[in-house]
Amino acid sequence: MRPGFGQFKFPSPEYLRFAAQYGVKDILLNTPELEQSKPGVWSKKELIKLRLNIESYGLQLSAIENVPTHFYDHIMLGGEKSDQQKENMIENISNMADAGIPIFGYNWMPSHVWRTDPVTIRGGATATAFDYSIAKQIPNTHDREYTEKELWDNLENWIKIITPIAEKKNIKLGIHPCDPPVENLGGIPQLFRSFDSYKRLINIVDSPSNAIEFCQGTFSEMADASGEGIYEIIDYFSKRKKILYVHFRNVSGTVPKFNEEFINSGYVDMYRAMKIYHKNGFDSFFIDDHVPMTFNDTEWGHRGRAFANGYIQAMIESITKGSFDE
Repeated sequence: MRPGFGQFKFPSPEYLRFAAQYGVKDILLNTPELEQSKPGVWSKKELIKLRLNIESYGLQLSAIENVPTHFYDHIMLGGEKSDQQKENMIENISNMADAGIPIFGYNWMPSHVWRTDPVTIRGGATATAFDYSIAKQIPNTHDREYTEKELWDNLENWIKIITPIAEKKNIKLGIHPCDPPVENLGGIPQLFRSFDSYKRLINIVDSPSNAIEFCQGTFSEMADASGEGIYEIIDYFSKRKKILYVHFRNVSGTVPKFNEEFINSGYVDMYRAMKIYHKNGFDSFFIDDHVPMTFNDTEWGHRGRAFANGYIQAMIESITKGSFDE
């Protein structure tokens, strides 16, 4: 278990120095803007340059999370460009693998992440929040309402196509849960909103390359109201080696209404959660993911991320070097 930094879009010298100075090795880039060799395909040369630039700071490019949604929206929705987008995405994933990038994280959310009005939390900090009763009033985001069967059929077809290619290329693919994990947003079913949906995913093709981008915050939003569900979910998938990396964040409440929190002030016992990862031999990295907006912080949240990442590093050390009750 080790700490990482994520949610960089532009791996600028300032960001990379920040990561190196705060003691991480693993870098996750989220939807980087890269030169395309053709529309919808990132250049292999640019991906290699990206990795080498990160390595020049003593860091490693451990994962890329997301391509632009328009690279594969027709795959998700069964649109007229689906076949061309499948060819392009096969090339994108192959290029990442050839460039030495071991993990690609993506999602099945053609309507992206949704939030409603933010809330004030500890000490006047601001955090994102979601209220399903408000979101239900928003009209369709696409041309029509889609069915769950359509999206599952499209997903299963894609998983069966891409998994053997990923295995051959030695790259692992993980799907992020739908955030927020509700039934439907803007006419689009949110497939990955439950424990059972992820059990279904990993059984489409049983392969290390068909895995999970484990956003603990979103899994915590979908857990049962008792608060116990998140620990069962972590245990189930970490035992099966299906977690590629972890967005280690906390929330207050579960769907239909919740808000994000400081890493140490939500409903999830983060120490208990990390003990489960450790017990089951999880050997990848944790990133801070979203953080509240604090006084005089930057838009990216340097202060909030430094706090969250320090918390992660201290917790990893306390669990891996100390003793605790199973």
